[in-house]
Amino acid sequence: MLPRIDSIKQIRLKIGITQKKLATMVGVSTSMINQIESGRSQPSYDTAKKIFDSLASLEGKSSSHKAGDFCSKDVVKLKPTNTLHDAIKKMHESSISQIPIFSGQDLVGVISEDGIVKHLADVGESELKNAKLEDTMEPVPPIVDYDTPANVLVPLIRYSKCILVSKKSKIIGIITASDTLKMME
Repeated sequence: MLPRIDSIKQIRLKIGITQKKLATMVGVSTSMINQIESGRSQPSYDTAKKIFDSLASLEGKSSSHKAGDFCSKDVVKLKPTNTLHDAIKKMHESSISQIPIFSGQDLVGVISEDGIVKHLADVGESELKNAKLEDTMEPVPPIVDYDTPANVLVPLIRYSKCILVSKKSKIIGIITASDTLKMME
C-alpha cells in the first residue's frame, strides 16, 4: 500500500528537491508532477509507486548528512556598535556576504550584502560609513542543531540569508546558500 498522494509535495519539500528533479527521476514531465501535487491529476499506480520509491531513496541519502557536515566553522562576528563600513570591510576581506551580529554571547541579528544595498538605497552613500549595525541589521537568522538532517536546510535557506549551527547552545558554524550547494555534490 502506498502513502497518500497528497503527501508527495510535503515529502518532496522536506527532502529539498525540485519538481523537475523528481519528474526526471520518475520519467514524467514536470507539469505532471505539478498536476499531481495540486490534485488536478491522479497518477497511475505505477507512476505513484515510482514517485514514492524515488522519494524514499532520496530521503535515505539526504538524512545521513547533518548540518554540522556542511557549516563553515569560522564564523565572522560583529557587534551592534560596529559600523556598516566595518561590515563591508570584513565581508570584502573574508569573501562572505553575511555576518551575524552578537552582543556579548547573544545573537541579535545579521547584516548581509542585500541589507547593505537596501540601506544604501534608503539613506544614500553619505550616511553609509557611520551607520551603526544596530540600526541596520536584519532579524536573527534561523539556528539549527549540529545534528539537524541536511535535507531540512534547503527549504530554510530559501527564506533566510544564512542559518547558524549550534552545539550545546553555542554557535559553532554558519551555513549559507553556497554551503547548501555542497550537499548536491
